[in-house]
Amino acid sequence: QVQLVESGVGLVQPGGSLRLSCVASGRIFSISAMGWYRQAPGKQRELVGGITSGGITNYADPVKGRFTISGDYAKNTVYLQMNSLKPEDTAVYYCNAGVVVTTPRSFGSYWGQGTQVTVSS
Repeated sequence: QVQLVESGVGLVQPGGSLRLSCVASGRIFSISAMGWYRQAPGKQRELVGGITSGGITNYADPVKGRFTISGDYAKNTVYLQMNSLKPEDTAVYYCNAGVVVTTPRSFGSYWGQGTQVTVSS
C-alpha cells in the first residue's frame, strides 16, 4: 500500500557529514509523522528522531546537536542531515512513516528497506 525508499548510503570519515532522504509513495491519504531509526550490528533498533506534519521535531539524546531532521510533506519526503559523525553512528538507518491510506481508510506504520551508513577512517 505504501512504499518508503531511502537514499544516501555512504561511507564517511569521523567528523564528516552525510544526508539521507526518504520518499513515501502509494495509497497515501495523509502522513502524520515521519522519522528515522537505526540499528547497529548486535543491537536493537533505536529511534534517531522524527518530525510531525506540523513541523515538530524530536531527537534521541545521542544525536542531539549533530543531526537535523526536516520534512517536505507536500512531497512526502523526510531528510536526515548528519554532521560530526562518529564511528558509533555506524548502523543501518531506516525511515518510518505514520500513514493514513486511502479507501478503505486506515492508519499504519510503514518502514523503508534501510540504508547503510558507515563512519570509519
